[in-house]
Amino acid sequence: MAAKISIMPCLDMQNGRVVKGVHFVDIRDAGDPVECARAYCAAGADELALLDITATVEGRATMLDVVRRTADAVSVPFTVGGGIIDVAAAEAVLNAGADKVSVSSAAFRNPDMIRDMVDAFGAEAVTVAIDVDRNSELPSGYEVYIDGGRTATGADAVEWAKRVDGFGVGCILPTSKAGDGAKTGYDLPVIRAMATAVNAAVVASGGAGRLEHFYEAVEAGATILLAASVFHFNIVGIPELKRYLKERGVDVR
Repeated sequence: MAAKISIMPCLDMQNGRVVKGVHFVDIRDAGDPVECARAYCAAGADELALLDITATVEGRATMLDVVRRTADAVSVPFTVGGGIIDVAAAEAVLNAGADKVSVSSAAFRNPDMIRDMVDAFGAEAVTVAIDVDRNSELPSGYEVYIDGGRTATGADAVEWAKRVDGFGVGCILPTSKAGDGAKTGYDLPVIRAMATAVNAAVVASGGAGRLEHFYEAVEAGATILLAASVFHFNIVGIPELKRYLKERGVDVR
């Protein structure tokens, strides 16, 4: 049976505020994380993501006070990422009220920590985020980037996704640098390639601008539809999106 589709607004956070950039730069303010989270729950979001986008680059831990306040305000599963460098940091975030953690750069540098987290917290609590950009010299055409999209690794993104999947994680979250914030549509080839290659749920992330972009991502194999700009700036409403998908036969939560 096909998986139900979830809608997941993403709160990218910097200095305790929700922000949104384009191609990982040109950051603008989009509000208070607790207020945003509360509003999204009221609008019918199925899950929420809170990503502390500069924690890794600034070499600091996730802002646990914001996690606590947001956790108190939400009524849906809540994933937190950014600055989670080891199992202890993940545990602190989960203890602060998150349901799931998302790891990216640290997991790439130390893949064993993925297995350790799955062992400690269970598969469903662990998401591995993979920032990618196009590179025609690699087999899949996509390269893994770390440090908030700043550092090229030379690693093939789909091969890395397969390795991550082998650790038993519940979810893989690829974000295309080319699509991020551009509202030109998700990077469908990378979603399709990963959804075909792994058993974990695949999140569509980076580039949603119109209703049809979400439907295209479902067709490509994503089961969680993540977006930021279109929700923050009221370009697409969650109830409207769910209606649109249901009209096209998509089984939405």
